[in-house]
Amino acid sequence: MTAPFWGPTLDCPDPVALAEFYQRVAGGELAVASESFAELRFPTFSLGFQRDLNHRAPTWPDPRVPQQCHLDFMAEDLDAEQAKVVAAGGRPTAMQPEPGTFRVFLDPAGHPFCLTTWRTPGGPAQSR
Repeated sequence: MTAPFWGPTLDCPDPVALAEFYQRVAGGELAVASESFAELRFPTFSLGFQRDLNHRAPTWPDPRVPQQCHLDFMAEDLDAEQAKVVAAGGRPTAMQPEPGTFRVFLDPAGHPFCLTTWRTPGGPAQSR
């Protein structure tokens, strides 16, 4: 027997607010929204957001508070998608290790995530 992948769940102080942020960034349907848990559904997986009153935002790239988990979103046009992320409330990080392929941001709860051309037609050959 196999267990199908459901998706990751991020700890955060406000599950609905963080789910709404990611909905603005990536789409999906806000299927569950409560004070303790929110679920953003996509056709083949879900993103969960779980309330943690003791949540400590990651300090990436400083390892004092590890990033815990991060999400990558495909983007054929990094500049256009970056503008959408910033308009939705995301913040670019000061450190951008590979800005031509990956752009690193912080969500409103401080989790790092990336926009990437990886696996897109214009992305690096080794990613296709």
